[in-house]
Amino acid sequence: MLNEINLARADLNLLTLFEVILSERHVGRAALRLNLTPSAVSHGLGRLRGLLNDPLFLRTPKGVVPTARAMALAEPVGDLLAQARSVLSSAEPFEAAKSTRRFIIGAPDGSALLAPLLAVLRDRAPGIDIGLRQLLPPQGGHSVERAWAPLFAELEARSIDIAIAPIDRAPPRFVAQTIYDEDFVVVARARHPFVARPTLQRFCQMQHLVVSMTADPYGFVDDALAKLGLARRVALTVPDFALGLATVAETDLIATMPRRFVAMHAARFAVVSREVPLRLRAFTIKAAVPKVALMDAGLAWLFEAMCEVVQSGRGARPGRRAGLRAQS
Repeated sequence: MLNEINLARADLNLLTLFEVILSERHVGRAALRLNLTPSAVSHGLGRLRGLLNDPLFLRTPKGVVPTARAMALAEPVGDLLAQARSVLSSAEPFEAAKSTRRFIIGAPDGSALLAPLLAVLRDRAPGIDIGLRQLLPPQGGHSVERAWAPLFAELEARSIDIAIAPIDRAPPRFVAQTIYDEDFVVVARARHPFVARPTLQRFCQMQHLVVSMTADPYGFVDDALAKLGLARRVALTVPDFALGLATVAETDLIATMPRRFVAMHAARFAVVSREVPLRLRAFTIKAAVPKVALMDAGLAWLFEAMCEVVQSGRGARPGRRAGLRAQS
């Protein structure tokens, strides 16, 4: 009888409220996302606390932090909501050609998959819209796995539908499909002194631009230099690759950027590229989505379309030499 009473008191909106507060870690921001007043969110949280017999979120000067019980509930609540969304959406079967849905894709602005994906949507699903949210590592650190870990929380909170990023390993509850492998080149304005003699010594002597969301100038290039007992001067950080290319085109700064991104945009910005004069690691770019979210037929279709783009070669990585000819 106790379970029946609790189910009678349950409200699916309370689980949605829980999901958003867990994502935002702040009642006020959660209220904005839910289009509710902070008092309404606080009232709903009070009902949820009574229903689950736990404080769930503890107040701090900067917002709220989840209790251990809240963290334990995060995955099952996410699964329940995904199943509920799937059930509700199944009332009208998904048809790509007729759909007018909008999906959010998180990706670095260096991602080269977007253009071929848009071509597929134009041909097969002209009514589907895409929102592109820029992803860059939100924190410093030398570990790629740690730097990109927060994107999994965003996927589970459904603030983005699919993430494209250099993911080494995804948690078991996610599907991660390899999209392409990425390496880097040095980019500079035409007739820059470095272009004529791209040696390691000159690389270290030049002033560098680094793309960093947090303005942290230290990155994996500096790790590679440090192993050789070398260093460089980072004279400027900018928050995205496009601004980086535009700045490099008009200054004496050089930058180390993804090869594919440079190949796509070098001519537009009148910049050229050269091989990086030291050994750098390559990155595997993957598309990730929660397994439970693939119960959404529309999202599953979009994810499969992205994989098809890669398998058909429309999003394949350009050849190393061909890419350099196009850039230089």
